[in-house]
Amino acid sequence: MSINLLEAFVLTTILCGFLGILLKKNLFMKIISMDVMSTGIIAYFVVVASRGGVFTPILSDTPRNNYADPVPQAVILTAIVIGFSIQALMLVGIIKLSRNNPTLEINEIEKSDLT
Repeated sequence: MSINLLEAFVLTTILCGFLGILLKKNLFMKIISMDVMSTGIIAYFVVVASRGGVFTPILSDTPRNNYADPVPQAVILTAIVIGFSIQALMLVGIIKLSRNNPTLEINEIEKSDLT
């Protein structure tokens, strides 16, 4: 199984975002890590959609056989909008949480909730 260099970079981006979600203790950094991971997933979909070709499927005078699949591109546009709205909602949640807690560290928030 051969994997090209672009796919390796995209999968590394996804892995870095996933590890950031697991290892970071700051809530803001977790949201940034989630955004990095979703960007990597969207980039992976773009790479997969362009395997067949890079031309758009538009009728023209010059015949082209290697078209990019337009269906994953439509899914990607929807994923970008949904990811942006989820990120905005989580940032609003952090703003609400920071009003009660002086820090965004998970360990400190859990300690203050237990007392």
